[in-house]
Amino acid sequence: MKQRIAIDMDDVMADTYGKFAQLYLRGEAPRYTLEELREKSFHELLDEGEFKTLFQNVHEPGFFADIPVMEGAQDTIARLMERYDVFVATAAMEFPNSLREKYDWLARHFPYIHWRNIIFMGDKSILGAEYLIDDLPRNIKTFAGQGLLFSAPHNRDETEYKRVNNWQEVADLLL
Repeated sequence: MKQRIAIDMDDVMADTYGKFAQLYLRGEAPRYTLEELREKSFHELLDEGEFKTLFQNVHEPGFFADIPVMEGAQDTIARLMERYDVFVATAAMEFPNSLREKYDWLARHFPYIHWRNIIFMGDKSILGAEYLIDDLPRNIKTFAGQGLLFSAPHNRDETEYKRVNNWQEVADLLL
């Protein structure tokens, strides 16, 4: 029996942070460059009003439909599937529009992941897998297996968990 890997979607498979950065840069009078946005989190850079305005986009139809794929994700996940049972475990309950859009996004960019291996959820502590690749420390904290923290600006100061900076590092560790 193969070991199982659960993989988060936003900011792990999908460059959701990058989409927010592009929306910010297209907005009225952006104060930061893309490079600055990649160095610090939106919480650190934006005031409360700017942050709230930017993140209202998640409620807009189509927001999750065209998020760019994280570099290296497609090839590495296909290779992981040769050795592991791979599941996509993504939070989708908070933003109901995201359910269909995330499913369609996965079908378009990862057609080799069967629908039975896609889990839309809220609390990831219920997952029964050996590994969880996620960008949020709170998900790794409650996960019973080995958590791998996928680097993102919002978790750069986190030191409690094993970190992977990109999909090549995932491949080097698990393949």
